[in-house]
Amino acid sequence: MEIEDTPVSISTLATRYGLNGQTFRKQYKEIISDYRNWNQEKHAEDYLLFPENLGTDLSLDETCLSNGDVYTILTNKSAHGRKGAVVSMVRGVASETVISIFRQLPHHKRTKVKTITTDLSSAMMLTARKSFPRAKLINDRFHVQQLMSEAVDQIRIRLRWQILDQENKAIKEHRRRRKEGKTKSELEKIGQWTPVRMENGETMPQIMARSKHIVLKNISKWNLQQRTRAEILFNQFPELQSAYKLSMELTHIFNKRIKPQEAMLELARWYKDVEDYGENCLNRVLETFENHYDTIINYFERRLTNASAESFNAKIKALRSQFRGVGDIKFFMYRLAKLYA
Repeated sequence: MEIEDTPVSISTLATRYGLNGQTFRKQYKEIISDYRNWNQEKHAEDYLLFPENLGTDLSLDETCLSNGDVYTILTNKSAHGRKGAVVSMVRGVASETVISIFRQLPHHKRTKVKTITTDLSSAMMLTARKSFPRAKLINDRFHVQQLMSEAVDQIRIRLRWQILDQENKAIKEHRRRRKEGKTKSELEKIGQWTPVRMENGETMPQIMARSKHIVLKNISKWNLQQRTRAEILFNQFPELQSAYKLSMELTHIFNKRIKPQEAMLELARWYKDVEDYGENCLNRVLETFENHYDTIINYFERRLTNASAESFNAKIKALRSQFRGVGDIKFFMYRLAKLYA
């Protein structure tokens, strides 16, 4: 097994073979590896380019390396997050900067790119359009679904504050009555503050605080405790249940093996239902659909997502964790290139 193909830190290898970690790290960097002869060393901190990895279907995403340092990452879907995945990494997310680097890729290769999948960021979409003018842009379905789920969770949060306000008022009223009680019998009658507990033993504020994953998850992924909690929650707040059903309906549409024309009809019906619901949080989701309708519909042509890019980001985070952060960005980029370029 070659060291270059295995995503482990130098410290891990040093410990495994009983070597001095600091000495081995220096020897690997300066002698064992070809880092000093690497043709991208000079600009590695700012960008990496691998034209040979360009494919017809790409993913555009971003990730954080260290101390909030964000990099824009262009990957080839056909590599499935493995060797040959990285096409380019550019420091920052400013469209002008990223476009200027992407345009260093050969023009004839850039014009052969058929699709680019990205999130709902306007900056990302501008970068894709300017860099790959013939590519069809696709908004990742999971980012669209996440936007809807988070909007439903905003409704839960609003209702949670209402419940907390009600409880605080009840506690305040109880204290007032205790303060005004003049005799022992009156105080005994008033008693100590006791919160109302639901049939599962939790108070409504507790249920509201513990229901985040209920509204973000599909009902099929709820455990028994969450099912019980959801029943109480939705009985108390049917409007939240209606919003949750709209979110699940959107997921159901994306899960269907249907053509773009059919998806248009299904989404039009869903859009009308959300409009009728009349919640500001959900109206923002509708605005996003209006602004990105075509690129959302494009998903239904070949059902391409950013899953490979998310997988690659997870590998970067795992490698970063092994390194206990990224002290030497250039050398970290070198290791990434050896593994995934």
